[in-house]
Amino acid sequence: MTERRLISFDWAMKRLLRSKANFEILEGFLSELLKDDIRILEILESESNKSYREAKFNRVDLKVQNDKNEIIIIEVQYDREFDYLQRILFGTSKVITEHIRESKPYSEIVKVISVNILYFDLGYGKDYIYHGATAFKGLHCDDELQLDERQRSLYKKEGVGNVFPEYYLIKVNIFDDIARDTLDEWIYFLKNGEIKDTFQAKGIKQAKTKLDILALSDKERHAYDRYVDDLHYEASMVESSYGWGVIKGTKQGKKQRSIEIAANLLDILDFETIALKTGLTIEEIKAIKA
Repeated sequence: MTERRLISFDWAMKRLLRSKANFEILEGFLSELLKDDIRILEILESESNKSYREAKFNRVDLKVQNDKNEIIIIEVQYDREFDYLQRILFGTSKVITEHIRESKPYSEIVKVISVNILYFDLGYGKDYIYHGATAFKGLHCDDELQLDERQRSLYKKEGVGNVFPEYYLIKVNIFDDIARDTLDEWIYFLKNGEIKDTFQAKGIKQAKTKLDILALSDKERHAYDRYVDDLHYEASMVESSYGWGVIKGTKQGKKQRSIEIAANLLDILDFETIALKTGLTIEEIKAIKA
């Protein structure tokens, strides 16, 4: 049986998963990844987060708060960036400073978990999922520093590592398509856009039902197809700029393609964002709209 085509996870996060009615899908994915029973309280937004996203081509699709008062950043990244590790460090630091009020003690600093779904190869490593956390090791005794009873009560944390940000890097493209456990079932979906009938991961059956492309209206399906086409075009442009490939066609052909992409994006993005994506000037984009 051929699996039905599903909406990509990043599109779903932008359009569908922000609804409380669909939290169970995102909760399922995060529960499998973090090995915890995740309950989302709300979706968080901020003007600085939006501005940073547009300025850096950053696909921070969701920032959520769970029932433990932790903030989870979920980003889908297609573009190859050599300074990506520094950028996610900046992202978590920015969230920390955004969510501590003036005159409040440092004990109220929020725990941040950064989940990064990557469609390019970052660094060198054989695995497709990496987890980073902070630990303090003794130089002489090789023991790990622990919180004392007063600190655990004050921070409401069990370990030192729970105070600091954590990072998850999912290198989707190197996953071998063999679902060995329920987390792999989610990775399979992230890579292939399909969910098999045999999959049992938390939230994945709800995802198969609610993310079916056939359930979209004609207008939404057309917008989604344009979005996917834009991702392919953007990936090709980035690949060429870093010397990882060559985009075929003349300079005139590239300009015409940029104009076509801009025309498709006029009804869903502002002029500045379209300019960043296509390389066209604001004046050229206004001329297309006219």
